[in-house]
Amino acid sequence: MANILVIDDERSIRNTLKDILEYEKHEVELAEHGVAGLELLKSKAFDLVLCDIKMPQMDGMEVLNKIRELYPEVQVVMISGHGDIETAVDAIKKGAYDFIQKPIDLNRLLITLKNGLDKTDLITETRTLKKQVTIKHQMVGQSDPVQKVKELIEKVSITDARVLITGENGTGKEVVARSLHANSPRSKNTFIEVNCAAIPSELIESELFGHEKGAFTSAIKQRKGKFEQADGGTIFLDEIGDMSLSAQAKVLRVLQENVITRVGNDKAIKVNVRVLAATNINLKEEIEKGRFREDLYHRLSVILIHVPPLRERTEDIPLLVEHFNQLISKEQGVTPRKIDNSAINALKSLQWTGNIRELRNVVERLLILCQGTITAEDVKMYAAPVNN
Repeated sequence: MANILVIDDERSIRNTLKDILEYEKHEVELAEHGVAGLELLKSKAFDLVLCDIKMPQMDGMEVLNKIRELYPEVQVVMISGHGDIETAVDAIKKGAYDFIQKPIDLNRLLITLKNGLDKTDLITETRTLKKQVTIKHQMVGQSDPVQKVKELIEKVSITDARVLITGENGTGKEVVARSLHANSPRSKNTFIEVNCAAIPSELIESELFGHEKGAFTSAIKQRKGKFEQADGGTIFLDEIGDMSLSAQAKVLRVLQENVITRVGNDKAIKVNVRVLAATNINLKEEIEKGRFREDLYHRLSVILIHVPPLRERTEDIPLLVEHFNQLISKEQGVTPRKIDNSAINALKSLQWTGNIRELRNVVERLLILCQGTITAEDVKMYAAPVNN
């Protein structure tokens, strides 16, 4: 069942559409002109609008423009007379989902409505998923160190500046990278993450830059690399300190010239990618030891963001615990649990060598294994093993 608004100055058409749509189990509101229709849109959420083109006071094209501006998620189907076809086609170009010609064909109407409502559902689902991703990857905390990181994210995200994110394992470097992308002009495009430590050194170049068929034994077909996949968006090179020197040289070329070359081909391919990188090791020490290129370091570190370890922000633990309580409970389809102050104080007293990642694991363990309200005794029983 959907909420549908019919805007038409002909009473007979309004009533006919209402009868048809209510028979199909939809809820229907009627408006005799565009102004009345827009007033209804202010007071109630609609899934789809059927709008006549020729109307007094405000014609259908004006109504369409207002709906697209104010309610972009609502699908609009235009109703056109024989002389309005060119206008109806123009309406499609301006954002209408479709148009139906008078006299209205019932089958055509029902098919158009089904497809339009399917699109509305898809848009709603996509928005919900994006919101869930945003919640999952948000920077949680109010401590001074976290506030400084948030301020940097806000300042830097709107630019295309390269960012090097440093910090211990489990501190949330990926969260910072995703926040930078989500708040950037590139947010509607792809975010590609590459864990440089997880890819064998002999495959890293193929992974990043792609390869041609037959470039090596297992290259049975052409393959785009991560830089090509991220074109127009953001690539996040996690654990970049583990990248081989030969791969570093090729990444440096991308940063200098904005081109990549697939393995097995000399052709330069232009790419438009924002590069974010992260490491848990001291790259300056690696430079001194000859294991990391100094010129690459300077290319990557236009902006430096250091993510503090949990021991430097213990005042954020109550917020983090509640965040994970809500997030994990939703993932598992259960009601969030009550966690009393004694449990919070016990968690604050632990040594979090694994940082935020370890804390999340402990909260998940407590939610699974404990009964009722979670207490300090539960923390003592189930959190202690991670510190051994």
